[in-house]
Amino acid sequence: MTATLFVINPNSTRSVTAGIDAAVTPLRTPGAPAIECLTLASGPPGIQTQRDVESVTLPLVQLATSLQARAAALVIACFSDPGLHAVREAVPGTPVLGIMECGLLTALTLGQRFGVIAILPTSIPRHLRAYGAMGLNGRFAGELAIGLGVTELGNADVTLSRMVATGRRLREEHAADVLVMGCAGMAAYRDALQDAVGVPVVEPTQAAVAMAIGRAQLGWEAVRRG
Repeated sequence: MTATLFVINPNSTRSVTAGIDAAVTPLRTPGAPAIECLTLASGPPGIQTQRDVESVTLPLVQLATSLQARAAALVIACFSDPGLHAVREAVPGTPVLGIMECGLLTALTLGQRFGVIAILPTSIPRHLRAYGAMGLNGRFAGELAIGLGVTELGNADVTLSRMVATGRRLREEHAADVLVMGCAGMAAYRDALQDAVGVPVVEPTQAAVAMAIGRAQLGWEAVRRG
């Protein structure tokens, strides 16, 4: 049986999963693992609070455990990386990547100072704790919110216009020379945002899937099985 790279959307909004699925299409290449995008049906409509983050940890562990035998790798497609360490602990030997961690690490290779576009102001303190834990404060330019919840991101005109305005503020006022999209639900807007703002834009699920393919192909996890 050919192993599959599973990308898990921890919220229950299927339109977000569809956007993620479209965003990773360029990474579906011959010789690489198949990519399947899943929705955590029991999750909230959006992961927007710390309570939301905590609520999906055990369901993610259960889903990951059920997928392990068929998984080349697992990607948790939410910018808060909910359940990341618990899932890694539950499926030893299987690569498990979170999109925040991978998105930020990718940004460090594209510029000196990264800025993040968040959905809501209430998301920012949670993200700042993660950046500090990763030791990235010295490369962090700033984070600004567009004031839209996950389920509102499908309004393309409003969402993109706010993202462009926010991206330009991060570039001009905070000296960000690379931007990270701070929600998997923004995936459809990466190309248009990058063209409008004129700096590299990291869509974090793409970044995580690209890393996961490399991990699966190079076999680094096999060391942990020994």
